Amino acid sequence: MFGRKKKLDDMVAQLRPDLSRESLGVGPDFPGVAPNPLLSSGARRRNAELRTGVLALGVLVDWREVNSNPRVVLMFDVETAEGISFRGVADEDLTLTELARLAPGQTLPVRYRPAVMDHYVALARDADPARVRQLSDQIASRKRT
Repeated sequence: MFGRKKKLDDMVAQLRPDLSRESLGVGPDFPGVAPNPLLSSGARRRNAELRTGVLALGVLVDWREVNSNPRVVLMFDVETAEGISFRGVADEDLTLTELARLAPGQTLPVRYRPAVMDHYVALARDADPARVRQLSDQIASRKRT
């Protein structure tokens, strides 16, 4: 029973090596991409927490299509208002239009859970543009000093 999660992570990494921790650029603390987030109670709980998470900015590094819904795993270099930088991974369902507009180097608002810091982030589609601009200015001013 206790080894089941480890075996599932290993199986996902074997079936989809492009979704392994190493391929995504995250460390061993990353729980992994859920094969089906709708069936995983942990993934549903995480997604609910991320919807109310703290706002940060993520520079899109790359993405991987998981299925043709299209469900994608997006990899970001995330910068927080507090000056913390980390590789963030978002598991998102996008429209074909949104998928076609993706380009490495784009800066997008994301949400993360500072108490957990497990590399998971979510697109902050509901973010106020004024707040995103303020956060961007705050990060830029810290980099200048």
